[in-house]
Amino acid sequence: MNFSNITWLDDKGHIKPPIFLYLMLIFLARGWCVFIASLTQFNDRTGLVRLFYPEKSDFLLALASGVGAVIIYGLVIAERKRSPQVLRPLFNQIKYILWLLLIVDALLLSQRLVHDHFVFKVSFALDALFIFWSAIYLLKSKRLQHYFKDWQNEADYMAVEAELAMAKEQQDAQLYEPDEQSQAAQHTQKIVESAKHNRGVSNKVIATEITDSIKVNK
Repeated sequence: MNFSNITWLDDKGHIKPPIFLYLMLIFLARGWCVFIASLTQFNDRTGLVRLFYPEKSDFLLALASGVGAVIIYGLVIAERKRSPQVLRPLFNQIKYILWLLLIVDALLLSQRLVHDHFVFKVSFALDALFIFWSAIYLLKSKRLQHYFKDWQNEADYMAVEAELAMAKEQQDAQLYEPDEQSQAAQHTQKIVESAKHNRGVSNKVIATEITDSIKVNK
C-alpha cells in the first residue's frame, strides 16, 4: 500500500495547497509582484518596473491579467481558514479559472512575440516554459485535483454528520429489547466513527447503512 499521500494532509486532516500552486500564482501575478516591489524603491519606483516591463502597455496588461491570480490567492487563504462559506462554490471552480489565466497569459506572450518580431529573448522562453509546465501540472496532478475538492468534501461531511444525528435520534425512538438496543447502538456507533475517519464517503452510502441497521433491528 502507498501511504505517501499522507504528507498532503495538515494537522486537521485537510489537504494542504501544493507548493507548485503558489509558484503558479506568483508567476501569473508577477506584474503585481513587480509593482509591490517597486513601492519599496523610494528613489526611483519606475526604474524597477521598466527593468521587467520596458513597455508601459505590457505592464498594464500584466496587472490586468494578474488580478485573477490575486483573487485565487485570497480563495486559498479562505480555504485554509474554512471561512467564509460563501466563497466555497467559487473555490471549487479554481481549476477552470487557472486554465483561463494560463490561456490569457499565453495570448499575451504571443502578442509580445509579435510586437518584437519573434526575436528570441530568454524572458520569452522562460515564460513559455513555465506556462507549458503549469498546464501539464494542472492536467496531471492528483494532489491538486483532490485539493480543489477538499473544501467541498468538508461541506458534505458536515451534512453527513447532521444526517447521522437525525438517524440516531430515530433509532433511539424505536422500541427495542435491551440486548437488541445495545447491538443497534454499537452498530450505529461504528458507522459514525467510520464517517468521521472517511470524509470522502457519500451521504447516500452512509444514510443507506443507517437505514439498513434500523430495519434489521426492528
